[in-house]
Amino acid sequence: MEEESSPRNIEKMKMRKRLRRESTICSCKSPSLQNQNSRCSFNWYEVDLWTEVAKFLDGKSLVKLAATCRWFHSVIMHDSVWKFACLRDLQVPAPCHVAFKWIKLYGSLADGSHSYKFRDNEKHIDWMRIGAFFFDSQVALLSERLSLPLKIINKDNVEKALESSGACLLSNIKKGIWIADLQLVRCPVCELDTCEGTMQTLEVRNMELFLCDGYQNASWDYELIGSYKINKSVDAASGGIFDLKHIKDRAMAGVFNLKSWAGKPSDMQPKAMITFHSVAIRTNLQENQGLLTKYYTMRAGPEGEVVSIRISQQLA
Repeated sequence: MEEESSPRNIEKMKMRKRLRRESTICSCKSPSLQNQNSRCSFNWYEVDLWTEVAKFLDGKSLVKLAATCRWFHSVIMHDSVWKFACLRDLQVPAPCHVAFKWIKLYGSLADGSHSYKFRDNEKHIDWMRIGAFFFDSQVALLSERLSLPLKIINKDNVEKALESSGACLLSNIKKGIWIADLQLVRCPVCELDTCEGTMQTLEVRNMELFLCDGYQNASWDYELIGSYKINKSVDAASGGIFDLKHIKDRAMAGVFNLKSWAGKPSDMQPKAMITFHSVAIRTNLQENQGLLTKYYTMRAGPEGEVVSIRISQQLA
């Protein structure tokens, strides 16, 4: 007992305590826990820095990063991050207003959803995402021909215009970002179990459509607005939807120039073109007796804006 209480032993015990207190596991410390006087040139938790990093990540990577901790979740789940990711991936300008959060819009675009997945799934065969374009005005040109019309068809008589020329103007289009898909469905004329015929459909929809209650509860539906029939053999089935305000843009020249559509006559693979303000498709056909083109629109309520358009084509 006397040896333990000797001055020398007491000093040793104090030294051991200091060593235990000062010894720590080597680790990275949050800058917020470091000495305020330290001059650190890099902050691991800099919001602007990680917002900039997020611009280079895809949707899945953003979600994984947000799941690492609460701090990253607060940064990555900010609406501005998902707005940037959405516009970056779609390569379109930003709309003036959207009714939903951008993360929800991104999810509805990236999960592979299409209209036949929600309804009439038994009729569906295959589909292809073409891309996104932008309606800058509220008037669209619908046409089954890929040639610049010599005159603009009267938008007040859509059905007659379609019957006579296969093209028309459609008003009251919802402005903003639109998504274009090429759908392949079973021919609706015959029995679904025995018919081997197919029908191609160019379908465009406003980006927000699948999130709207009117679409989800099926109170909004497609309505046939007119048709156009060719009673002779045709080389290809084609169709386009164009923002009238930009019909003479330089980018449209390639769409209206059939020589720019690559592919030999024997190539039956559908082709598509998309610009900032238009989308068009063209598919070569085998020998046939004609083509029937039908035009459908979906409105946000009886007198609402047009939120989706279909151009369906089947052999006559």
